[in-house]
Amino acid sequence: MSEWRISNQELLEDESLLFTGNGYIGLRANFEEGYPGDYTTIRGAYINGFYETVTMEYGESAHGFAEEAQKMLNVLDPQTIKISFDGEVFSLFEGKLLRLERRLDIEAGYAVREIDWISPRGHHLRFQIKRMASFETLELMIIDYQVTSVNYAGEVQILSTIEGDVINYTNVHDPRVGAKHAKLLYAQKSKVSGNIMSMQAATSVSKLEMAVHVTHDLDFYYVMEGQSIGGIYESRLSPGETLSFRKYVAFTDSLRHQNLDKTAEEILTQALQRGIDHWYRVQRAYLEDFWDIARVEIRGEEGVTGAVNYATYQLLASAGKDVYSNVSAKGLSGEGYEGHYFWDTEIYMIPFFTLTRPQIARNLMKFRHETLEYAKADARAMGHPVGAKIPWRTIIGKECSGYFPAGAAQYHINADVAYTFIQYYLYSGDIQFIMDYGFEVLLETARLWMLIGYFDDRERFMIDTVTGPDEYTALVNNNYYTNAMAQYHLHWTYRFSKLVTEKSPDVWEILKNRLGVGELELRKMQRASEKMFLPYSEALKISLQDDHFIYKKPWDFEGTPRDKYPLVLNFHPMIIYRHKVLKQADTVLAHFLLDNETEEVIANSYHYYEALTTHDSSLSACVHGIMASRIKDQQKAYDYFKESLYLDLKNTHGNTRDGLHIANSGGVYMGIVYGFGGLRIKADGLHLSPSKPEAWESISFSVFYREARVKITIDEAIRISVDHPVELFIDNRKYLIEDYLEVTLHDNH
Repeated sequence: MSEWRISNQELLEDESLLFTGNGYIGLRANFEEGYPGDYTTIRGAYINGFYETVTMEYGESAHGFAEEAQKMLNVLDPQTIKISFDGEVFSLFEGKLLRLERRLDIEAGYAVREIDWISPRGHHLRFQIKRMASFETLELMIIDYQVTSVNYAGEVQILSTIEGDVINYTNVHDPRVGAKHAKLLYAQKSKVSGNIMSMQAATSVSKLEMAVHVTHDLDFYYVMEGQSIGGIYESRLSPGETLSFRKYVAFTDSLRHQNLDKTAEEILTQALQRGIDHWYRVQRAYLEDFWDIARVEIRGEEGVTGAVNYATYQLLASAGKDVYSNVSAKGLSGEGYEGHYFWDTEIYMIPFFTLTRPQIARNLMKFRHETLEYAKADARAMGHPVGAKIPWRTIIGKECSGYFPAGAAQYHINADVAYTFIQYYLYSGDIQFIMDYGFEVLLETARLWMLIGYFDDRERFMIDTVTGPDEYTALVNNNYYTNAMAQYHLHWTYRFSKLVTEKSPDVWEILKNRLGVGELELRKMQRASEKMFLPYSEALKISLQDDHFIYKKPWDFEGTPRDKYPLVLNFHPMIIYRHKVLKQADTVLAHFLLDNETEEVIANSYHYYEALTTHDSSLSACVHGIMASRIKDQQKAYDYFKESLYLDLKNTHGNTRDGLHIANSGGVYMGIVYGFGGLRIKADGLHLSPSKPEAWESISFSVFYREARVKITIDEAIRISVDHPVELFIDNRKYLIEDYLEVTLHDNH
């Protein structure tokens, strides 16, 4: 029955691929009725930002190491619905399965399972089960359950539960998954209030609480047993009849809600009063508005448009919509990386929201401002008397990395966060956001460059002993990516001080006094930016990844079998660090983000480093595809884009079971817009340098730029329509577009 994707491995993948989420809650696509006892499942429900504090354990510790970490929790489970027919419990693994279709409807905003099933005793029934996490009311999740009898006449019993005995998934053999701390959330109390059943749970250390409240639109009666509370409904079915009911679920937590019970009960009362048709209607309306700007269309190759838009939908379903949360590496689809937020958010995910959903981008950036005090505390723990060190991995803003050479040593995340604020300003022109949030973040994080960097005897600004994006190269001097991003960061910190002064001298006086910053400190930052050392090889005409990378022993790629990748799972880090091998884009990523070198250097660097890259990181293929477009290697651009596009859909990295690679979802979008669209934002405005794969007839996408919505189509020409006048550059030639512009590709290449 593998054609139905119900082998254990396929089900684990589909639990991630078809998860239901809205940025606040996420539920893996587990079967409501469960699996056979010998099957493995990662049965999970998650609240973004809800965590427990756990102790960091080291064989040998040292001063300044993180002493504790946060871990995203698998919360109380409201998914279970068991339905029986004359005592026969429905299960896809018994009887005869005539049809199983599962899909995620990204237009309507729900996942659906359609089943045609004959029980062991010959009862023929059809099911349609929909799941929806509301974008209108983020705490609300709905299971819409319909069962139709084909030939069955008899009793039906429904058991709908909240399960309190939940644990987190662990795997001691995979560093990408938590190895310890499975049981961290404890059910405290269950109750029934009218037609609502509820359960509350709490953590031991963080002292956070959460609750699940459930009601149904049929008259269930309720029973409590151990750590489970269930609603029961009994009825009869005749051939041709359909039994329908809705399970309305409200999640609340003490981070956001002062009264868990009251808030949830109000949500569920409103849910019942409005009815299921209302929730489908507002969900579709929300997504119509979203797709109006976010939709990408590719003509000429079947399936690509759907796969791209699937990726962008996952970004929407995973991104936190408030300042208490962000986007974890696996979103809300699984427990990989323990729910931690990385630099993935800034470099791979926020660009999509900046271009299509700026309010979400602002919230994600505000998270870094809200957690700045923790970043300052981390800086002090690492020996820095001033400034802020953005954590490598976190939930609340504290560093959770237990392996500093490839974690906390990645100081570049300070510049990555700053880069996002700068890019947002260039797209939006919103200096008020910089005054309210951005400048403080840029200043405090920039202060660390002035502490860890120094001027050498040739007046070059050097930065030693850091790790760049490439996690296979640790603790190096003058990592090109780090230095180049720090240069950009320092320059814009100084520049924003001038822009704020010009815009609002009074605001600048307040900021200056509150942050203790003066002209001398800012001028030193600008001087460091101007004198930043960016390693370069005159012989190779490439940007050097760091001072010593090119002198390392080459990795034996030909002698490394495919089953030894990813290297991080098969070789000691010291073996990897001694060799000339990359996990992911590093210098190539800097060239993409900053566009700061000549075309010759960019092309030479791309070819040099691409040949040494394993792409063991899901962050790698998309960047190499974008830069292949930049250097006009369209075949490689297409190949890398397809690799990124199907990374999760085809489970090419072998760990989709632990959750989707949400940064790669952002990379898919960037591959279209920044890669084939050639879109960049620079200080002088919006730039395009379009191209497209030969296999495609056209590419279409839309973005927001300043006050305008800009729609771009690339076929034999570049066609641009705007709803407000826009100045932009196409292949460095400036155009003023009043409403529509068409330029043939031939004229621009």
